[in-house]
Amino acid sequence: MVFPAKYPSLNAMEMTEDARQTLIRVLRVAFPHEKIPDAPYERTADKILAEAQSETWFRVALTQGLLSLNQLAGGDFRDLDDDAALRVLRRVEGTEFFGFVRRTTVLNLYDDDEVWEVLGYEGASFDRGGYITRGFNDLDWLPEPRVDYPEGEQMPEIAPGALEVPQPAAEEASAADSTNQPGATSSDMEEVKK
Repeated sequence: MVFPAKYPSLNAMEMTEDARQTLIRVLRVAFPHEKIPDAPYERTADKILAEAQSETWFRVALTQGLLSLNQLAGGDFRDLDDDAALRVLRRVEGTEFFGFVRRTTVLNLYDDDEVWEVLGYEGASFDRGGYITRGFNDLDWLPEPRVDYPEGEQMPEIAPGALEVPQPAAEEASAADSTNQPGATSSDMEEVKK
């Protein structure tokens, strides 16, 4: 449920196309992937804007955050090179604005099929019978493991004492008393008086 803001002007805030383009630039700088095309970033920006429209608090945080980026940039944030834009984002990374953008982006950008394709993620495997038959053992980027230990080299002891058989503790207690709980003979039973 959306509650009206104290000031009606906050309810009337609409994100402009300039704000959307600034947000896309923020996403590109904060989550840089050269091979990911613009479309997933644009879809993520649209999801952030839709989320902001549903909650006054997020709408205010997003509006103020985008305005502050331009102010910190000394002009249009979109015109900064990547290093300068990253420095500006570092200055606002502890704000509600940036936290909202980061949370929403992580949940949405990396849940995009187009991003999965670029990153090499094949998606969920449950509906296709699991990973066992779909390249689970396909580790072509790792060297082949050594199965035999080279002759003449001493094999290191991985867990000292692991091969020793544990010995039972010396039996100090009598065979009749096999528990460690106090029995009737070990405590005094007295009448309780008021």
